[in-house]
Amino acid sequence: MSTLVNYSGDNEFYSGGSLCSADLGLMLSLGHADIYFPVTKRARISSPFVVEERTKNSPIEKLPDECLFEIFRRLQGGCERSAAACVCKHWLMLLSHVRSSDICHTNLSAADGASEDTNMVSADEDFEVGCNGYLTRHVEGKKATDIRLSAIAIGTSSRGGLGKLSVRGSNSVRGVTNVGLSAIAHGCPSLRVLSLWNVPNVGDEGLVEIARGCHSLEKLDLCHCPSISNKGLVAIAENCPSLTSLMIESCRNIGNEGLQAIGRCCTKLQSLTIKDCPLVGDQAVISLLLSGTTMLKKVKLHGLNITDFSLAVIGHYGKAITDLNLSSLRNVTQKGFWVMGNTQGLQSLASLTITLCMGVTDLSLEAVGKGCTNLKHMNLRKCCFVSDGGLVAFARAAGSLESLYLEECNWITQMGILNAVSICRKLKSLSLLKCMGVKDLPPQASSLFPCESLRSLSIRSCPGFSSTSLAMVGKLCPQLRQLNLSGLTGITDAGLLPLLESSKAGLVMVNLTDCLNLTDEVVLSLARLHGETLEYLNLDGCMKITDASLVAIAGNCPLVGDLDVSKCSITDSGVAALSRGVQVKLQVLSLSGCSMVTNKSIPFFNTLGESLVGLNLQHCAISSSKVGLLVEDLWRCDILS
Repeated sequence: MSTLVNYSGDNEFYSGGSLCSADLGLMLSLGHADIYFPVTKRARISSPFVVEERTKNSPIEKLPDECLFEIFRRLQGGCERSAAACVCKHWLMLLSHVRSSDICHTNLSAADGASEDTNMVSADEDFEVGCNGYLTRHVEGKKATDIRLSAIAIGTSSRGGLGKLSVRGSNSVRGVTNVGLSAIAHGCPSLRVLSLWNVPNVGDEGLVEIARGCHSLEKLDLCHCPSISNKGLVAIAENCPSLTSLMIESCRNIGNEGLQAIGRCCTKLQSLTIKDCPLVGDQAVISLLLSGTTMLKKVKLHGLNITDFSLAVIGHYGKAITDLNLSSLRNVTQKGFWVMGNTQGLQSLASLTITLCMGVTDLSLEAVGKGCTNLKHMNLRKCCFVSDGGLVAFARAAGSLESLYLEECNWITQMGILNAVSICRKLKSLSLLKCMGVKDLPPQASSLFPCESLRSLSIRSCPGFSSTSLAMVGKLCPQLRQLNLSGLTGITDAGLLPLLESSKAGLVMVNLTDCLNLTDEVVLSLARLHGETLEYLNLDGCMKITDASLVAIAGNCPLVGDLDVSKCSITDSGVAALSRGVQVKLQVLSLSGCSMVTNKSIPFFNTLGESLVGLNLQHCAISSSKVGLLVEDLWRCDILS
């Protein structure tokens, strides 16, 4: 493990010198020596230097903690405080209780501190400087202990303190508790972002300390924190008025009281996520919308016991909301969504996602379309009571719609989708996933207007969608740039070729993963018609694709940067043709599962390696020794084998 703080700039240890270059987290790990010195340029000692035993009988250890505290708060600069923290766990924990406001500053110490800060370098691999310019620390799993958090607080205090802390998971033996969080509160008053994920031993006491010590807190994420209740959240609300983002997930003891306090006090709140919190009901949502949080722009409500009344309040008072995500609202009926749309308050709403809500029906969906006049992105997932009539009515009402995503909406058929596309004059992206109602149309149902605005089409894992449907889609979408048909096992060359021929704008991205019945004929046409614009091509699992396709790509597609022919019938001859091609931007090549690619392809990979940054050779017939040589030659390229 690299050093936590290195003030001096060198790694030598001299007797009586500074101890601040040691990693506090490693030095003070329970069950290990309390002081540890890493390998140095000139080793002066042959074993770790343990101070714990020496300090036990030292006269200074006979002083009460109050006296030690007074000594520690008079230490000149961060280097000395870090050195003292290295002596033993007892001193570390005392130092972690010294708040920044408790430190005695003198003119001399201020000057020394400025000099030290100029020369300080953090070499700990877990430290980052965030995009906003403040220090960031991520602590996960076994590293998540009180000792480590205390070390972080002390090690960063002289550099302005930590700006962002993320604790994910907890050490099963010595997990993070209120003690560690209190140390952060004392040493890092400038903390702006705090994320606590799966830390069952952190409760209200630790969050209250954060609230008292970190008044600049702007973002708080609490996930799987069963010991935190309304008391901790009320403290945050009353002491952190700058809070702009709040995420609470699976916290079973947080309910209406805490969120009502947030609504009253945090008037700058812009982003709110509440997920799987059984004690949260209508009172919380109403308070957040009515208590002055007029800046609220992003709202996600998932798995809550709210009713139609909450949606009515959102629809009437959510005038600033631009992004709304509603999921698994079991107690919300058709009336709730209907009122939300008809109150006409969501005029700023640009993105709406609704997942697994039984209250979404044809009638309520039409009302949402009429009420959200500026809606651009609509995502419907697992809404099983929406049919063709509701989708078409919504498309007719939502005149600004640019993106439509439908997943497992099984009452919607292909006729409804094509009619909706024909109506939406501004639609740019259409995505269908696992929609079982999408099946081939009868020939007479094809008199629809083309959608000139559509640029991206994704139809994935819809087993009823076959070649007949695909040819019709091609006529309706002449300006496609992106095409994703992954998992459509029923389509053939006869269905895809008309679509390729009708696309006038030039395809840029094409994904045909697991389209088992496609052959080289499709790739030859794709290279001929769209070779000048094609940048991404995925043929993973298309077993009938052979070397002929690589020959066509090599000769006609100069802009291809990402090519995946995994599990295709590719041989060394195909790789050789590709290496002689016109590609100058090929960066990622995947040949996983191409068992006929052998050691003979190694020279061709070296030729391609001038531009490659990623190469997948898993399950190819290439020996490990050859792969080792290839790794040495293509040192800039990540190779999977």
